Amino acid sequence: MTFGSPYLLLLLLIVPATALAVWWLERRRARYAVAFTNLDVLASVAAGSRRRWLTLLPLALFLLAVTAASAAVARPRLNVQQPSDRATVVLLVDVSGSMRSNDVKPSRLGAAQEAMTQFAEKIPKQVKIGLVAFSNGPEVLVTPTTDRGILLEGIQLLSPESGTAIGDAIGATVQVVKAAVGDAPRNKQGKIPGTIVLLSDGAQTRGTLTPLQGAALAKEAGIRIYTVVLGTNHGTLNFGGGYFSGGGFFGGGGGGSIAVRPDPVTLNAIAKDTGGKMFRAKTAAKVNNIYKQLGASIARRTVRREVSSWFVGAAALLLLASLAATRVTGGRLP
Repeated sequence: MTFGSPYLLLLLLIVPATALAVWWLERRRARYAVAFTNLDVLASVAAGSRRRWLTLLPLALFLLAVTAASAAVARPRLNVQQPSDRATVVLLVDVSGSMRSNDVKPSRLGAAQEAMTQFAEKIPKQVKIGLVAFSNGPEVLVTPTTDRGILLEGIQLLSPESGTAIGDAIGATVQVVKAAVGDAPRNKQGKIPGTIVLLSDGAQTRGTLTPLQGAALAKEAGIRIYTVVLGTNHGTLNFGGGYFSGGGFFGGGGGGSIAVRPDPVTLNAIAKDTGGKMFRAKTAAKVNNIYKQLGASIARRTVRREVSSWFVGAAALLLLASLAATRVTGGRLP
């Protein structure tokens, strides 16, 4: 916390000065009581001392009110998070055939759909969210919008297909973000208020652009990419009546299975090159927590905000409580 007028914090000296004055006055009263020779009077004084802590409550509340008021006039300021102007997030989701694997329950894609639904509920309502799916190529399912109903419908329509074209998908999504953000200025880090959250479970098997070429386009546009690596190293894809090759499923042949390992190295490089961060999810609970965390943090900016009104309100409440305490306890204010 900082203060716009820190020199006014000297007003806080009123608090210890008042407390010291009250202490001195109480000592004088105690010495005067000792001068009495009437034992009944002395007994009443002793009994009253046992309630002294209660009669001091109004004073304590009053001093807290003075403290809050003194801090208010010094114009306190806090750094707070708020949604960025024209903030846009595009969920870029791998729907290749390997997303059928059930090493993450109920399946990799099923866990991703649940996590994205939680993400939509966590992120501020004024932030626009889009949805792009990709397998052999990218497909824009939902252009960035604040209508969460449309987004949830798009999430439910996702289904596994065939290959994995990460680079082309990033390139297409960069254009979606740029169109949604428009001419919004860049921040001090050179970033626009647009973010891509890329979820994938495997290496690239299709496409023209490489993943890092796609990342270079995002970096040039000032777009951060957060990547989520979904799946375990022991994931397999079972198939029957066909075979799986190069990320695609083809008819004919016998049944069997194939290992579908995630590719954290590539996704980490994408995040690092664009100023984002990579997350690893091996369970449905983990991917859900990742998306909740992202929903609470991205598409926000830090601003310095004066919070004098908070302290004024606290001072008013404490003063009212102090006045009420004088009536209840019989105490007094200075």
